[in-house]
Amino acid sequence: MKIMAVDYGDARTGVAFSDITERLASPYTVINEKYQPKLIDKLCEIIEKERAEKIVVGLPRNMDGSCGFRADACREFAQALGKKTGLPVELQDERLTTVMAHNVLSNNNVRGKKRKETVDAVSAVMILQSYLDKNK
Repeated sequence: MKIMAVDYGDARTGVAFSDITERLASPYTVINEKYQPKLIDKLCEIIEKERAEKIVVGLPRNMDGSCGFRADACREFAQALGKKTGLPVELQDERLTTVMAHNVLSNNNVRGKKRKETVDAVSAVMILQSYLDKNK
């Protein structure tokens, strides 16, 4: 099954996909869209093109495991995306994924504008890979 992961953000949203064996996550794109209905439409186009069968949305939790306002926004987004696509949507803890993504990019000498353009897709990969590993 091909799974799409979404790292939902206020300004940029990262997208990643698994392979059909559900073993490996790869970056796909970053969408620069603040208006949620347009973002969902763009994600629907990608879902149709890539034939995703499930969606995983990152859930930002606080370090103590509690949820704040950002987690509530991600839950609402996930619900709206699931309603629009008709696909199953699961939430995956995304604590520290952005930090890990920045570390990966630093280790590969990706800096400045290029880093800003790719960090959200790499974060989506981290979210999806942790989901795939958890569900093996």
